Amino acid sequence: MLRNRLLASLRQIKPINCSPFLRSLSNAANSGLTRVEVDHKSGIATLSMNLPPVNTLTLELMHDLIDSINQIECNKSRGLILTSSNDKVFSAGLDLKELYKPDQERLKEFWTIFQDLWLALHLCGIPTAAAINGHAPAAGCIMATACEYRVMLPDFFIGVHATRFSFLVSKWMMLSYQSVLPRRIVERALNQGKLFSTQEALEVGLIDEVACSKEEALAQCAAFIGTFDKANPIARTLTKRMCRDADVRELLRDRAGDLRSCMDYINTPLFQEGLSAHLEGLKEKK
Repeated sequence: MLRNRLLASLRQIKPINCSPFLRSLSNAANSGLTRVEVDHKSGIATLSMNLPPVNTLTLELMHDLIDSINQIECNKSRGLILTSSNDKVFSAGLDLKELYKPDQERLKEFWTIFQDLWLALHLCGIPTAAAINGHAPAAGCIMATACEYRVMLPDFFIGVHATRFSFLVSKWMMLSYQSVLPRRIVERALNQGKLFSTQEALEVGLIDEVACSKEEALAQCAAFIGTFDKANPIARTLTKRMCRDADVRELLRDRAGDLRSCMDYINTPLFQEGLSAHLEGLKEKK
């Protein structure tokens, strides 16, 4: 069944041709919240999150990231590197203010867009890598695990610390984490609300390499993308999606159910009280 679904989508995938790139890419994708730079020699696009101060995943930033990912694919880039314009934070994760005493219709839109963003990155048809040049907690970590390769700079942290503010991650977020780390490590890390240092992340396999600078990280990501040069791009895309089918199957089968469960939990006193205390703690740190 999976093979049939993938083959049915074959007609929608066109061979990648790196030149010429459509000139509309830079104009449409560089919205201010995201920046896209295409190396016309290598054919690799670098997508930078650019929402000060900490690249919080607002509704608007997630919309722009999805648009940028789709345009990079449509413009036949050979690969995508996700990174940050901020030299201290990759992404601080979801905009928690959207989850505190939320407007129900906006919460529905917010969580649906978050689902869309993860699917766009996790199933992206071209090779993906994350140059993690800053802290990557919570959804910042989930975006990194949706990429195929991760290079991180020293002295930062990465992980899903949702239990620290009473949040219950969705099954698909857990599977994204578990696609990179062994189940035993994921279970313990999620329950502890563990944030891994760069060195710890390398030791457990959450990241693939450590770089001394952002430039070095981008070069290592580009080198990884270059390892697919001899692979047929259509066959590679179909193989990737076949490998990742188990990660997305449950979400695609019942996105409405995931949304309903998420909204029900977010509206509980347990979560609202825990989030309130967490937000107050963040204010005190400023």
